[in-house]
This record gives sequence, structure tokens and C-alpha cells, in this order.
Amino acid sequence: MHLSVILLAAVFGALSGFLVPRAAYRFAVEPEEPWRAACPAGHAITGVAGGWLGPARCAAPGSGPGTARGSGPGAIPASAPEASGRCPAYGPAVVAAPLICALVCAALAAAAGPRPELVVWLLLTPFAAVLAVVDATVHRLPDILTLPLAGAAVVLLGAASLASGHGGSWAGAVTGALALAGVYFVLFLIHPNGMGFGDVKLALVVGAALGWYGWAVLFIGFFLGISLGAAYGVGLMVLKRAGRKSAMPFGPFMLIGAFLGMLLGAASVSA
Repeated sequence: MHLSVILLAAVFGALSGFLVPRAAYRFAVEPEEPWRAACPAGHAITGVAGGWLGPARCAAPGSGPGTARGSGPGAIPASAPEASGRCPAYGPAVVAAPLICALVCAALAAAAGPRPELVVWLLLTPFAAVLAVVDATVHRLPDILTLPLAGAAVVLLGAASLASGHGGSWAGAVTGALALAGVYFVLFLIHPNGMGFGDVKLALVVGAALGWYGWAVLFIGFFLGISLGAAYGVGLMVLKRAGRKSAMPFGPFMLIGAFLGMLLGAASVSA
């Protein structure tokens, strides 16, 4: 039974991972720029939900030469060729995202087992992947993702707490979200160049997930995220690719720390 849950989780992760490259690419713009409306090769992005949902494929009839639309970085250039099928301009993310999401989902299923909260972890995974890619690309965590995701995490965990066999505490998730966001807010005030306010909002999601399993797991996940981010920053300075005041994407390390902490928390409950 447990093996089948792991396999199903891996399949879900792989399928949802196919949606990550397109969404991440569209969100990966500077704050003053509009969301992208064309792929890296200039093909129009179309499909479900205004083109937000779909794999990294181009199916843009009528977007060939002479059909420029709009202006700015999200515009479709007049020279854009018509295309149909996978667009090579998305790069290795087309393969990496489904693989990573599948591995993450399988690991979470292996640790949590068939508990109600596993559904929540699986649903949050592709959104976390999008946030990680966007932050790594443009050092930005869009409010349109972080804030609804925080609300969804709290609501979904509340629903999971009503189901039998759950392995955590909804009160712990709520207090964990508020506590971790408070800690990151203090860090933001102390060192705004190294910690963005988007990280504070992401801490609501991370804190809810870790807090579900208790304060010890919350601290471990927080410590791992901070440690990994610090190690990355020190590594950049040693290689002289960044200075002490250089901005760096901290969201991916927060999410990795949360993932590792959740594995530990879920495994301890299942033991």
C-alpha cells in the first residue's frame, strides 16, 4: 500500500512538474515589467487559463512574421516564427522540473505515508518549484504566488486536521506560520540587502508546513534553510562572485530547508 502511494506521488510530481517551466518563465520578470506573453524564442504563449497552465510547448498559429503584439519584454516580436511542439528555448528545465518534482513528491510520500497531509504537500510542491525557479532567476518572490499559497496551506492543513489519521497539528501550523514570518521580518529589518520582504511572505508557507509537525521541526527547517543560504553566500564571496552587500536568492534555500525538515517531521510521526 505504501509503495503504491509513493509511486502515485511520483507520477503526480512528474506531471505537475511539466507545468513548472512555463509558469516560472512567465513570472520571472522584474517588478515593473508585465508577465511574459511569449516564450524565450518569441512564440506566443497560449493555452489553458490564458496560457498559464501547460507544458513548455509552443502552439501559436498566427504568431509568425508580421504579427507583433504589444510592446516590452512580454511582447511577441514581429519576427517570431510560427511554432508547434516543444520549444527548445526553455532549456534543461523542461526535463529537470518534472524529475525534481517527482523525486520530492516521492520522498514526501515515503516519509509521510498515506496520511491526509500528504495531499497538501503534493499540491504545494509545484508552486514551491515555481517560486524557487523565479527567485533564483530574478531574485523575486511574486505576491501573487506567496500570499495565496500561504492561505491555501493553512486552509488545506485545516481540512487535513479534520480527517482521521493525520500526523500533525493545525494550531501548530498557524502559529508556526506567524512565528517564522516574524523571525524573517526581524531579519529583514536587520539586513534588508540580504533578506527581501518576499522571503518574509514565503516564511508564512514554510512556517505552516514545518509548524504542522511541531516546534522542533520548525526550528530544524529554519536552521537548515539559514545554514544553506549562508553557505551559498560565503561560497560566492570566496569565489569573488559576490560581496557582503550583494543580493542573493534566499527563497530556494528556505524551501530546501523546509523540505528536509518536513521529511524529518513526517518520518518521526510515521515511526
